Amino acid sequence: MTGNALWLIFAMLAQGALALALLWYLGFVRIPLVLGGKVRIKDIALSREPWPEREKQVSNAFDNQFQLPVLFYLGGAVAIWFGPTLFEVVLALLFVVSRYVHAVIHVTSNHVMRRFQAYTAGLILLCVFWADLLVRLLLTAFQAP
Repeated sequence: MTGNALWLIFAMLAQGALALALLWYLGFVRIPLVLGGKVRIKDIALSREPWPEREKQVSNAFDNQFQLPVLFYLGGAVAIWFGPTLFEVVLALLFVVSRYVHAVIHVTSNHVMRRFQAYTAGLILLCVFWADLLVRLLLTAFQAP
């Protein structure tokens, strides 16, 4: 396995680690609310509405890890199949950094414009990543015998 492939796998694992960290943090937010009686289980069984704002903030940050990152994982798998280039590794690492920035903003200040900027940066990086993969696929298809 090449060094580029290892770095791309590192980026994918770092993105997965972010999702797991947010899930653990969500548990640390939720469990005291339920055990302390501030939120009743029957009230949250079918709805997120009874949760207080702080829980919703962290829950939304966690939910966001199953939007753009899903496309990142798919692109990462395709890049590994092709043999990732340094450009793809840099895009992947920058995408993951943008997701960490987005998540930190989400669970701290929740400043919507800053969060939107981090999200947009990640979206642009992901689109460039996918465009690069598409070009590589087309070049490979036209070179095939």
